[in-house]
Amino acid sequence: MLIATDLDGTLIPNAGTTVRAFTAGVLERLDRQGVPVVFVTGRPLRWLEGLWPHVGAHGVAIASNGAITFNVPGREVTHLAGITPADGLELCRHIADEMTGAQFAIECVDGIRLDPTYPASARGGAAPRRAALTDIWDAPAAKLLVRHPDLAGDEFTSRLSDVVGDRATVTWSVQGLAEISAPGVTKASALARLCDDLGVPSAQVLAFGDMPNDIPMLQWAGTAYAVADAHPSVQAIAHRIVPTCAEEGVAQTLDRLIP
Repeated sequence: MLIATDLDGTLIPNAGTTVRAFTAGVLERLDRQGVPVVFVTGRPLRWLEGLWPHVGAHGVAIASNGAITFNVPGREVTHLAGITPADGLELCRHIADEMTGAQFAIECVDGIRLDPTYPASARGGAAPRRAALTDIWDAPAAKLLVRHPDLAGDEFTSRLSDVVGDRATVTWSVQGLAEISAPGVTKASALARLCDDLGVPSAQVLAFGDMPNDIPMLQWAGTAYAVADAHPSVQAIAHRIVPTCAEEGVAQTLDRLIP
């Protein structure tokens, strides 16, 4: 058996930096029992440092919506399914032509890089590189981030998805922010690769999530759980609904299922 869980809004509060005591205790117990719990998140590596103590002995996490598989003890990226500069710049030109005013940023292994118009993050950390994309996109990007000052919500993501088509994978976990991965790269693709390496079939995977970027993972896993306040599209495809993140629903469920 393997447990795969999203972080923000599922295992921990949005923008949380650690896990609560009850959840930490359940994760520690499962690790002692040899049940791996894999964090599968849209977060970049730079937002995960405080959570590594809870990964457990297996020491593997999946970040950036499946683009990065990370060996925690060695602090090493073991797999990167990134967007190359050539493909990414061409994609951005296409988006900009169809959606005038679009703003771009790229998440690379070494941090985020912003085009001149992309809004600065309120989250702390080192100042990002900011310049024309042609000047800063010189390595594969785990994710391309897109915003638009005049579009938001479902209208924005639906229109962007139509513009991108099969050139890349579009998803979202925060309203008004689209997250674009290389073609075919999702949380599910990375989790399937990891489980294949570990010899764990999808039927033995329990997955937890709350937002549309979790849907591929939930559909691939043998049993899919959505927290009670998950996005309606997630609840619609889940096998089970569990208590909310605020109620530590993931930990409650695991504590009951795996005594």
